[in-house]
Amino acid sequence: MSIGNFADHVLNGRSYPKNKASREENRAAFRAWSIQRPFVGGALVILAGIEMFFSGQLDIGHIHVQVGVEGFQATVIPIALVLLGILAMLMPAHRIFYGVIALVIAVYSLIGVNLGGFFVGMLLGSVGGILIVSWMPKKAPAEPRPLDLRR
Repeated sequence: MSIGNFADHVLNGRSYPKNKASREENRAAFRAWSIQRPFVGGALVILAGIEMFFSGQLDIGHIHVQVGVEGFQATVIPIALVLLGILAMLMPAHRIFYGVIALVIAVYSLIGVNLGGFFVGMLLGSVGGILIVSWMPKKAPAEPRPLDLRR
C-alpha cells in the first residue's frame, strides 16, 4: 500500500473488501460469543460500577462528597460490581452466584455510595443482576427417538 492509497483510504473513509469481510466475520463471531452468555446483564452491572465510581469521586466546589468509612466503600463497591459483571460474562456457568451478589451489592450501594450513585447506578446494577440471574443458555434441539422406543 503506497502513501497515496493510505491517505485516500484514511481521508475518504474507503474500506477494502478484505477489511470489510474480516469486520463482518468479527461481528458475527462477537454476536455468537455474546449470545452464549449473559452479556447485557454483565454490561449493565459494569456500567453501574463505573457510574458509582465516578459519583463517589464527585467534587462540588471545595466539598468532596464521599459516604462510608472514609470513602473506602465508595471505591470497593464499584470495583466489585465491575468485577462481577466481567466474571458473569466470562463464566456463565456461575451466573446465578454472580448475579445475586451483584444485586445485593447494588442494593447496598444505596447506603454505601452516595445514594447508590444517585439512584442511577443502583438501578443499573439491580436490573443487570436480575438479567444475569434470569439468563438461560439455549438448549440443543433433542434428537427424535425412533417410533418403536416411544411409550
